[in-house]
Amino acid sequence: MINSLNEYLDLHHDAVHALLRHYMALGRPFLLRSELRDEFEAFCATHGHTELSRSELARLIAVTQEAAIAAPWLYLAVRTRIARWSYLRFHTETMQYDNVTVTDFLSFKERLRNGTEHDSDYVIELDFAPFSREFPKLQESRSIGRGVEFLNRRLSSQLFQELGKGDKKLLDFLSVHQYRGQQLMLNDRICDVTGLRIALRQADDFLATQDATAEWKQVGHSLQQLGFEPGWGRTAAQIRVSFDLLADILEAPAPEAIERFLGRMPMIFNLVVLSPHGYFGQGNVLGLPDTGGQVVYILDQVRALEREMRRRCHEQGLDIQPQILIITRLIPEAGATSCNVPVEPVIGTEGIRIIRIPFRNAVGEVVPHWISRFEIWPYLERFAYEAENIILAELGSRPDLIIGNYSDGNLVATLLAQRLHVTQCGIAHALEKTKYLYSDLYWQDNEPQYHFSCQFTADLIAMNAADFIITSTYQEIAGTSDSVGQYESYGTFTMPGLYRVVNGIDVFDPKFNIVSPGADAAVYFPYHEQQRRLHSLHAEIESLVFGAPNDTARGQLQHTDKPLLFTMARLDHIKNITGLVDWYGGNNALREAANLLVIAGHTDPARSDDVEEQRQIERMHTLFEQYGLDGQVRWLGRHLDKPLAGELYRYIADRRGAFVQPALFEAFGLTVIEAMASGLPTFATCYGGPLEIIQDGHSGFHIDPTHGNAAAERIAEFFHRCQDDAGYWERISNAAVERVRSRYTWDIYAERMLTLSCIYGFWKYVTNLDRAETRRYLEMFYGLQFRPLAARLA
Repeated sequence: MINSLNEYLDLHHDAVHALLRHYMALGRPFLLRSELRDEFEAFCATHGHTELSRSELARLIAVTQEAAIAAPWLYLAVRTRIARWSYLRFHTETMQYDNVTVTDFLSFKERLRNGTEHDSDYVIELDFAPFSREFPKLQESRSIGRGVEFLNRRLSSQLFQELGKGDKKLLDFLSVHQYRGQQLMLNDRICDVTGLRIALRQADDFLATQDATAEWKQVGHSLQQLGFEPGWGRTAAQIRVSFDLLADILEAPAPEAIERFLGRMPMIFNLVVLSPHGYFGQGNVLGLPDTGGQVVYILDQVRALEREMRRRCHEQGLDIQPQILIITRLIPEAGATSCNVPVEPVIGTEGIRIIRIPFRNAVGEVVPHWISRFEIWPYLERFAYEAENIILAELGSRPDLIIGNYSDGNLVATLLAQRLHVTQCGIAHALEKTKYLYSDLYWQDNEPQYHFSCQFTADLIAMNAADFIITSTYQEIAGTSDSVGQYESYGTFTMPGLYRVVNGIDVFDPKFNIVSPGADAAVYFPYHEQQRRLHSLHAEIESLVFGAPNDTARGQLQHTDKPLLFTMARLDHIKNITGLVDWYGGNNALREAANLLVIAGHTDPARSDDVEEQRQIERMHTLFEQYGLDGQVRWLGRHLDKPLAGELYRYIADRRGAFVQPALFEAFGLTVIEAMASGLPTFATCYGGPLEIIQDGHSGFHIDPTHGNAAAERIAEFFHRCQDDAGYWERISNAAVERVRSRYTWDIYAERMLTLSCIYGFWKYVTNLDRAETRRYLEMFYGLQFRPLAARLA
């Protein structure tokens, strides 16, 4: 591109000069990708530069994510491919351009932001790259999110070479497994790799003479004499499979054999899940501030994990009751919730408990009231130390895995994992940095409300500390060819006056893995499975959908025979519910084709404690008045329990309706999965997880929330086609159900999550995956940067 661009600049000096002056004349210091392209297309159309629109310069503009402009310079951040960046600058007077470093680019942005020509102070510059020079990294964009596959391929050959030299790391790993003083896997009769090989042969000969269904109590004594302990399998046949896999690894450690073997090993019995912010409970919490899909996700997650942990223990021949602790915040002033209860068993489980720990102020007093997720940073360190003692007391030992959720939970998980020397998994759910335009560059303007200085610092620490990171989609990590991923956005950025990040996180790091959640199959199942339906709820549903206005509902549908277009989400700016109502109100074809059912937030702003939600409530009422929607839109300001929500999806499917998720960005989209699992044709945002969940035009439809008129037209066209093609609705519905069943279930999630935990724990033990150098750097960063920032909020 560079050589071609040089040639073009030489030949078309005047046109390029005019374009650059056009950008300068806008008088804006920063332009985003869409703005650059729109202005470029407008310039070409206005001035008749058809050749320019097909040039190398046009291709450069197309892959530029951001421009920083101050005469005579124009700096470009160019993303030539997914997660591949370069930085250029043009001099508009000399018409010369050259490559610059990321430091140069960020420094230029800082000067524009601060209104100075030169840096006035020394800037702290973060670069984690030197710590991973020798660390294996992915090379291809398509491999991002498949870190464990890469590690198994790269490190299995390394392990083979080490074993050939007599290395005992694998043997040591097999020998360290215990549970409450009970030795597992190997005992001290096997002391070297040669002895292990011999013992495996002898054990196989012995088991070949036994009944395949014989359990450990029948064959265990003889195997213990050879050096083996419980954990290999419940029956002789299962034990032989494990022995064969280990023998294959010792012979030539293939990645597939290692994964299968580690997936059978007894490694995860006690698990801790961190989710400090919001109201975490099993009832009456959804819709409260900072409380939504994350609570549903975690409760469904831990139930699935317990089932899988119990299944594995049974298959391994161990009579062990797994334990899972959900560590969250205790809120004394908890209202109608149970968030003031210190210990609460999770309904429908045997070994899962919610443990609530209070936030304390500087003098140790319990903070009684709810605190916004943007304000909790000063409390987390003390919370973590108190959690450590309670976890050890509850479990009777260290946990085998710690899972952090969201920015605050991941920071607490980092503190605990470092102190307890436990494998750490991070799950972001959503990263605030990509939600707010220029949230890093203008962090000081947002600091009074959002305190991004603490949040982004916590994110950097937790991302780099985690042993592995789980994401729901590829886009969450690395975006698309047109958009930057959430994690990718932490690669380079600047917070002027605080610090500059030139290499914050590398999405080619093998710690990233895609493990998509699912919908609760007991609640969200297809509408046509009539024997499972909750018909007793239909009278209540009809009252909800078609009832008269009241203090929690606005609008009464006049034409009840129309299909329903349904949406359900928090009432905030990102979820874009008011945007959907605006599209609907302005599109006559859609209004004629379907009624709109909205379940979101409250209908009375006085019932909300959230300023952003209050604004959205007021906008909803304005839209009702502006478009006269009271006869076509039903707005419910209440929150449904899961059984009622599941049956509502199916009720709307009975009436041949559809679901729409119009968010400006959605990290994953659990409601999308729930609707599809219920057989409801679904329209969802093309920004974020739904782009991967839905196969456009087959199992659902993508819509662009930034082009609301086009989105409304597409939904209207769907309903019109359903009228003309009798089988169309059913084809989309059936494809949606099949898509969820094949890809998005909690059983698939739990199996993959535990296997990943075992694999990363293994490689961490036998290689240098511990990343001790990085951890020491992070400790310094935490002490010198995060703690002072958090202290300012106390």
